[in-house]
Amino acid sequence: MNPSELQAYLDVLVEREIFLSTMIWGPPGIGKSSIVAQTAQRFQIGFIDVRLSQLAPTDLRGLPVPDDGIARWYPPEFLPQDGTGILFLDELNMAPPAMQGVAQQLILDRRVGSYAVPAGWFVWAAGNRKEDRAAVFDMPAPLANRFVHLEVAPEFDSFKAYALGAKVAEQVIAFLAFRPSLLHKLNPQHPAWPSPRSWEMASRLFQAGLDIAPVVGADAAAEFYAYTELYATLPDFDGIFSGDGADQAFPSDPGARFASTIGLTMRASSAEAAYAAFRWLAAQAPSEWVQLFVADVVRQLRAKGQFAAFAVYFKQDAQLQEFAQQFLRMLA
Repeated sequence: MNPSELQAYLDVLVEREIFLSTMIWGPPGIGKSSIVAQTAQRFQIGFIDVRLSQLAPTDLRGLPVPDDGIARWYPPEFLPQDGTGILFLDELNMAPPAMQGVAQQLILDRRVGSYAVPAGWFVWAAGNRKEDRAAVFDMPAPLANRFVHLEVAPEFDSFKAYALGAKVAEQVIAFLAFRPSLLHKLNPQHPAWPSPRSWEMASRLFQAGLDIAPVVGADAAAEFYAYTELYATLPDFDGIFSGDGADQAFPSDPGARFASTIGLTMRASSAEAAYAAFRWLAAQAPSEWVQLFVADVVRQLRAKGQFAAFAVYFKQDAQLQEFAQQFLRMLA
């Protein structure tokens, strides 16, 4: 499944209160931990991220303390004591067998030593696969058999939906729309390689005027910088937003088309500007680029609380209504 599908699946587990232990598999850098954290935030429940590979068995089981001739296990303070939330055991299969053995009791029986997981807490875990060249240990069969196993893979549309709301640089989004194969390209020979996580880091470096090669690698960075040279050839966005773009043509170069469409999406600061961009694209661009723009700009306007204002233009514009009907027929 892609990250958006994983998010939807986890949402149902929380909504229906299905407290089955869940294991999320996938390559590094695609946002597994972030998706789980966002799920907890969206439902306004607790979230505890435990990196098992960094713990010793006693860190999870607790320490034995003598009490009237009996050793009682005092649990660690980071385990939940009450309320509701997600106890997330990250890097589960990077933990050595002894650590996994202790975690197994927590996952299977929802308790370890004298500690019991509160009834309202989900126990979820995540890990990388052997083919990801990660330093992982085999998961014991009894432990694996008690999990709901969800395997997630990177996918550009899911990344774009996240990136538009996370203020990732439009140049990064447009470049990856043009070169989606570079969204995630594991290179075990180099410490820096492209992934959704490293591209978000690259965006911050790029916006600060710093080289992005240290996070995505030299090859991907070279392609990205070559792509950004297209921005000197793009139409005048401000003119389009003000309604003065009739004499400007939609680019013919595929890379420039992605840059123009995504640039208009991210720079449309109001419903009025978004509508002006739509009118220009509808007059200048093939329908697939108009579809791409509308799908993304509607998401942006909803996030900004401006969709209702855009809907007014929709009701008044027969061409926009016809486009929407064609788009819905295409989806059907």
